[in-house]
Amino acid sequence: MNSFPPIKPDKNLNVLVIDDQALVHEIVQKALHELGVENVVCTQTAYRALRECEREVFDIVMLAFNVSEDKDGFHLFEELRLYGHITDATTVIFLSAETSAQLVNCIVEMQPDDFWVKPLDRRRVMSRLSHMFAMRHTFHKLNCCIEKEDFSGAIYQADRILSLHNFKEFHQKLRRIKGDCLIKLFAFKDAEEYYSELMNEYEAGWIRVGKVKAMLRQEKVEEAQPLIEELLVRDDTRFPVYDLLAQYHIQHADYASAYSQMQQACELAPRNMDRNRKLWDLARLNHDRHGQLKAVQAMAKNAKNSIHDSPMLSVNVVRASIDLASTKTGGESDLLLKKAEELLGRLKNTCSRQPDMLEALAIAEARIASSRSDKKKAESIIENNSINDEIRSVEDSLDKMKVFHELGMRERCLKILDGLKSHIAGDTLSNEVVNAYIEQESIERQEVNFTTKELKQMAASHYQNARYEPAFDTLRQARTLSPDDTSIALSLLKVAAQLKPLGGLGAEHQEVVEEANNVLTAAKLAPQQQEKYADYKASLFSDEQNHA
Repeated sequence: MNSFPPIKPDKNLNVLVIDDQALVHEIVQKALHELGVENVVCTQTAYRALRECEREVFDIVMLAFNVSEDKDGFHLFEELRLYGHITDATTVIFLSAETSAQLVNCIVEMQPDDFWVKPLDRRRVMSRLSHMFAMRHTFHKLNCCIEKEDFSGAIYQADRILSLHNFKEFHQKLRRIKGDCLIKLFAFKDAEEYYSELMNEYEAGWIRVGKVKAMLRQEKVEEAQPLIEELLVRDDTRFPVYDLLAQYHIQHADYASAYSQMQQACELAPRNMDRNRKLWDLARLNHDRHGQLKAVQAMAKNAKNSIHDSPMLSVNVVRASIDLASTKTGGESDLLLKKAEELLGRLKNTCSRQPDMLEALAIAEARIASSRSDKKKAESIIENNSINDEIRSVEDSLDKMKVFHELGMRERCLKILDGLKSHIAGDTLSNEVVNAYIEQESIERQEVNFTTKELKQMAASHYQNARYEPAFDTLRQARTLSPDDTSIALSLLKVAAQLKPLGGLGAEHQEVVEEANNVLTAAKLAPQQQEKYADYKASLFSDEQNHA
C-alpha cells in the first residue's frame, strides 16, 4: 500500500512572484494575504529570482513572459526546472500582456498550471488562486505517483478523483493525465479506445492529439490520416501533431518527411531548443546547408541570456556558414566566409581565456582558409595548434573531420568518423538522427574526396576543355553532397546535352539526368535558369516526346 507525505497547509505555502511591474506584485500579494498566505517573495529580475530559489523552496511560482532584460520567462522557467527549483510538485503560473498565437503556443507547450493575461483583475486573481489551492489538495496523491513514475497508481488516483462528483472542474485535467499514463505504460490500444470515448464528450484538441499518438504507435497511419489532417488546421493542435509526425518519420528513417514536419513545428514555436536542435540535425542529414545555418542562427538568438547560452552556439553558426560556403562559388561564397570570419574574430576576443575553445576556433579558422583555396595556411594552422585525432564532443569532432577531409588528410578524416561511431554507439542519449548523419558522412567522405565548391570548379574546367564525361562524373559526385542544388542539376543537364549526340548517355547517365530533372521540376527557378532548363529539356527529351 502506497504511503503519501502530508500536504503542506495553504497558510505555509511559499510563493515567488517574478514580474517587472510593481502593480502586479501589489495585486498578487494582497490577494494571497487575504487567502492567508504570508510568505510571498516578489522580484523584478531573473537574477534575483534565482538567488531567492537558492535560499528557499517555493511551492508556487508565478513568472512573467518578459521578466526583464536579463532573461525572459521561457528561459527562466527552463533554468529553474534544470536546477530543480521547479518540479512536478510546483504550481507554475505564467503571466503575460501579450497573447499572440506564437507566444500562446510556446506557453501551452511548457504546460504550466495556469496562464493569466495582464492587466490583472483582483477579483479574478482571488478566484484563480482559490482554484489553484483546491487543485493542489485534490491532486496531491496523484502528483506523488507521477513523481515516482508509478503510472498505474496515477491512473488509480485519477479514477478515484473522477468518481467524486464535486470535482468536475478538474475532470479534463485528470482525463489528460490518465491518457498520458496509458501511453507511458505502452498500452497503446487501450489509449486509443480511451481517447475515442473522450472525443464523444469533449472537443479539446489534446484528446485528438492523444489518439493520433496512440494510433501512430500502433502503425495505424492511414487510419489516422483524416484526424491528422483535421488537427493540422487547428491552432491549438497543429504543432504537437507536427512533432508527432516528425518523430514517427524519424523512427521509420524517412528523414526528408521528418525534416518537413520539424520545419513547420519550429515556425509555430521557435523558442524550443530541443526542437531547433533536431531541426539542425535533420537539415544536415538532408544536405540542406541553408536550413542548417538558419537553425543554428535561431538557436544562438533564442538562447541569449538563458541556461542554453554558450559561445559554442556562435561557433556552430561559423561552422554552418563555412559548410554553406563550401557549396557555393564566387561572391556568394566570399560573403559567407567574410561573415564567418568576422564572427570568428569576435569569438577569439571573448574566448581567449577559455582553453577548451581554442581548438574549435583554430579548426574553424583553418576551414575558412581552406575554403579560400589557401591550403598551406590551413595546414599551418592545424600544425601550429597541434590538432590531433582525439574524439571530444560530437560537434568538435565533426568539424575536425571536415577540415581533415578538405585538406586531403583522408586517413585522419576516416579515423575521426570511425571514432565517432564508437562514441555515439556508447551514448544512449544520442538520437537516431545524429547516428544516421554520421553514417552518411562516413559513406560520402570515403566516396568523394573534395567539397561541393571544388567539384563545381573542377567540372567547369572539364567542360571548358570539352571533357564532358569527366565533367558529368564530377557533377554526379557534387550532387551526392548537395542533392537539391539547382545549379548542379542544371549543369548536369547541360553536360548531358553535349554527351547525347556523341552517344555517351548510358543507363547510369539517364538515371542521374532523371534525378536532376526532378530537382529542377520541383524548384522555383529564376527566369534565366528557367530558360536554360527549357533548352536542355528540349535537347534531352525531345526524342521521347516525339515518340510519344
